[in-house]
Amino acid sequence: MVQYALIVAGGKGLRMGTELPKQFLPIGGKPVLMRTLEAFYDYNAEIRIILVLPHSQQDYWRQLCREYCFSLPHAIADGGETRFHSVKNGLALVKTPALVGVHDGVRPFVAREVIARCYDLAAGKKAVVPVIGVVETVRRMGGKGSVTVGRDDYRLVQTPQVFDAELLKAAYEQPYTPHFTDDASVVEALGVSVFLTPGNRENIKITTPFDLKIATALIGSCSI
Repeated sequence: MVQYALIVAGGKGLRMGTELPKQFLPIGGKPVLMRTLEAFYDYNAEIRIILVLPHSQQDYWRQLCREYCFSLPHAIADGGETRFHSVKNGLALVKTPALVGVHDGVRPFVAREVIARCYDLAAGKKAVVPVIGVVETVRRMGGKGSVTVGRDDYRLVQTPQVFDAELLKAAYEQPYTPHFTDDASVVEALGVSVFLTPGNRENIKITTPFDLKIATALIGSCSI
């Protein structure tokens, strides 16, 4: 089955504290976003990538591609007001039947085996989400204070979240609500259950200066 990857990159760098959007920051001599696209082509050279970028950032991205001689094929869709609207814009370029994975543009360290497993499982499960366990102690806040809760009952969600394309398109026909924090939550609003599979802990989302330090260390510890 045809495979798509929607790479969503709409960050403005506010939490990073830089004027340059975080997806364009260099790690190991190459912009974060380029490394993310390369991770998916490393998994499958035939995958169809749709990069979702704010319109105002697209000329700069093309400039970076020329500067770094970056020629991996990809289509570009306009980012929207929210992540929900950005994904919906990207889905307009997806032709069914297909599998489509939605991935954060600032997660360049997703493991090839995680990508492969998500797509393989989605062929049968229809909705697959990679997760990792919680290692810290977790407390739930309330009006009268807080209480420790069992961390074994919780998982941290990563991307790519991979779905049957027709299912995901149908889910994104729903009206937007602030409760839609990721693609799985949009699909679940249709009454569809998502299947969880192990992610990889290195698959961090680079959003703060500390994350950038971790990313630099990860680059230095492997031949990426």
